[in-house]
Amino acid sequence: MDRDFVIEHDFTDYKKVFLEENSKLNLISKKDEEFLFEKHIYDSLAIKLTGKIRDNKTLLDIGCGGGFPCVPIAIEFPFVNVIGIDSIGKKIRAVNNIKEKLAIKNLSVLCDRVENLRGQSFDIITSRAVADLSKISEYALPLLKKDGVFVAYKSKKTPEELENAKTIFSKYKAKVLDIIEYSLPLDEKYQRTLIVIGF
Repeated sequence: MDRDFVIEHDFTDYKKVFLEENSKLNLISKKDEEFLFEKHIYDSLAIKLTGKIRDNKTLLDIGCGGGFPCVPIAIEFPFVNVIGIDSIGKKIRAVNNIKEKLAIKNLSVLCDRVENLRGQSFDIITSRAVADLSKISEYALPLLKKDGVFVAYKSKKTPEELENAKTIFSKYKAKVLDIIEYSLPLDEKYQRTLIVIGF
């Protein structure tokens, strides 16, 4: 069953700044600019459906790309310490520019590979449109605190990816805690899924 949620913050300034950066770098396609809120901001904030975000938590966004979901999450949850990591320098520079222009104090970005974070741990880990579930779980689960959650943003291939990730879940003694389906606020049906994984 589809679920909905309330967005507390105004994203008008963010949209303006994002589109300025997008004009230089093409973080999302020109066609998608018209649907920046529906396809990217709203989708990023669907993590609210998990009920897992709390003040003073740490959140790592693996493969943050143009800043989704990390930047909308940092804006919506100013008391969560959000870290976006990506190995592509120009994307990280763009996200950092957005952060500076909007003075987002609870967001930091790293240009690095996630494998280099071994030894650190986070309350929440997110990943959106990065890799299949088995591969991204292999990166995320070693960095997840014992009572933390890994939230993978997925679309249509969810059952297949879950089946393929069983070996990785077993390796780290992890399990699927919830599967949340929702639709983006578009005229056409655009189904999305959050897979919530923990120990």
